[in-house]
Amino acid sequence: MKKEIEKIKLLFESLPYIRKFSGKTVVIKYGGNAMVETELKKSFARDVVLMKSVGLNPVVVHGGGPQIGSMLERLGKKSEFVEGIRVTDDETMDVVEMVLVGGVNKEIVGLINHYGGNAVGLAGKDGGLIKASPMKKRGKKMGSAGIIDSVDPSVIKLLDSSDFIPVIAPVGAGAGGRSLNINADTVAGRVAASLGAEKLILLTDVEGVLDKKKKLLSTLTLTQAKRVISSGVAKGGMIPKLKCCIEAVTDGVGAAHIIDGRVEHAVLLEVFTDKGIGTAIGLKK
Repeated sequence: MKKEIEKIKLLFESLPYIRKFSGKTVVIKYGGNAMVETELKKSFARDVVLMKSVGLNPVVVHGGGPQIGSMLERLGKKSEFVEGIRVTDDETMDVVEMVLVGGVNKEIVGLINHYGGNAVGLAGKDGGLIKASPMKKRGKKMGSAGIIDSVDPSVIKLLDSSDFIPVIAPVGAGAGGRSLNINADTVAGRVAASLGAEKLILLTDVEGVLDKKKKLLSTLTLTQAKRVISSGVAKGGMIPKLKCCIEAVTDGVGAAHIIDGRVEHAVLLEVFTDKGIGTAIGLKK
């Protein structure tokens, strides 16, 4: 009976947040272990379906780096990175598009639909969603690695209004319809800004942003987030994630969250509970 009572308490705790966020858009960058472990994949799909069912508009942007790397390895092709960005020659781009658009995207759509949602898979090339240009790093040609020029969210808004859940692969359209591989965090942030989203949530494989003593920083203002980067507290892959969050909030997103995707139902815990999990950036009380 105690377990049932706790469930009821949690429901009452969630009600104010359900009311607050009803009709609002939440963009979720889906990646890391949450995309690999079977139970976490199921948990994520159920979270997204429940959010849509109680009136929110979830928009999913997914990565797929490990899956791309695995396929390239099977084909005998070595992965090359510059500052964390994959060098994407023509052959690699074919693999990227096949894995992200034809594989990962369809798996996510299938899972969400299996648990009662109405998900629709998109690439950034669909409906003029993402226009992009080839990237250069330190003067090195990055092939079909891309940077975003513009985002037109019309197709997302149409799907949201028709009760569908958009699931977006981070492949944009370059000149002449050329496919360009874009960092999924960047896509999520720019899509969130274009939609005026209430929240941007980045799923990661760490607890959140940690201080020098490895203690979780549960909230950060924009100024504090910038200081975490400049002081060297943030390291490695956390730096671009923080920059993505800062840019998104600066461009009008209500708040950005970096949360631990290894926790079951991480998205619901962040959106619908008092304490939340992970690190909130730019949260307005």
